[in-house]
Amino acid sequence: MKIARETRPRFAAIKSYLVPGGCLAPALAFLALFTFWPLVSTLKLSFYQWNMVSPTPKWVGLTNYLEILRSREFWLAFWHTLEYTLILLALNLALPYITAYILSRLVVKGQNFYRALIFLPSVLSLAVAAVIFLWLYNPLAGPVNALLRLLGLPAPPWLSSYGWVIPALTVITAWKSFGYNFIVLLAGMVAVPQELIEAARLEKASNWQIFWWIVRPLTSGTALYVLVMTVIIGSQYVFVPIQMLTNGGPDQASTNLVFLIYQYAFNFFQAGKAAAAAVITLVIFGGLLFLQKRVLEKGVYYEN
Repeated sequence: MKIARETRPRFAAIKSYLVPGGCLAPALAFLALFTFWPLVSTLKLSFYQWNMVSPTPKWVGLTNYLEILRSREFWLAFWHTLEYTLILLALNLALPYITAYILSRLVVKGQNFYRALIFLPSVLSLAVAAVIFLWLYNPLAGPVNALLRLLGLPAPPWLSSYGWVIPALTVITAWKSFGYNFIVLLAGMVAVPQELIEAARLEKASNWQIFWWIVRPLTSGTALYVLVMTVIIGSQYVFVPIQMLTNGGPDQASTNLVFLIYQYAFNFFQAGKAAAAAVITLVIFGGLLFLQKRVLEKGVYYEN
């Protein structure tokens, strides 16, 4: 009888671990199979030289990493990635932030219509968006250059000009993902207590003061999420317009780290170099996330 009483608490303790473990097991299995295993395989492959055809990869140690870090194309792609990211932060964080505030606090009529109109491009694929902007950017018959010529302004060849190709490609990515970031930020602003806004209006606060001193701090957690998603996902999204419209040109003027990895693997058949470039890119973005965690997280407001 005493043994049975001692067994019950042990069985209950084991059961308390087995039930949540069983619920998590399918998700952990998929995570291990499709995330951690490819990550480990990529890290392993980065120490080999392999052309994706030979049955036996050749061990080269750190040679792939050293060649990449010494190469001109890697640092060119790195600076281009930074340029893409900075433009995306302006177009996909600052601009939707302001737009969401205007629509949530200043526009009274037609809010649902404007929300749907702004979110509409997000349902399109990047391939479709790239084709649309290929027509818009056409140097001879495109509406963008036609409008510029009508205004008496210079009409550059957007996708073949060294100074304009990165902003032109970034606009495609920003147009596609603007609506999602806008909806996320709008949801954060709608959650701001209306009592605080009304109290500020009674104190004769301007719309700018309400935004800067009330809305901005209370939506900083949402803004931080959008910032992280823009930095991490934006550099991957821009891969599709690069591949479809410029293929990294002109003269590598539009390539970024993600496209460089693709080139190493599927254009040059240097799988080891591609894996090493992927690991370096992971370390770079991991460092950015760590820096964001240490610096920006301190000024973020969380309700709970």
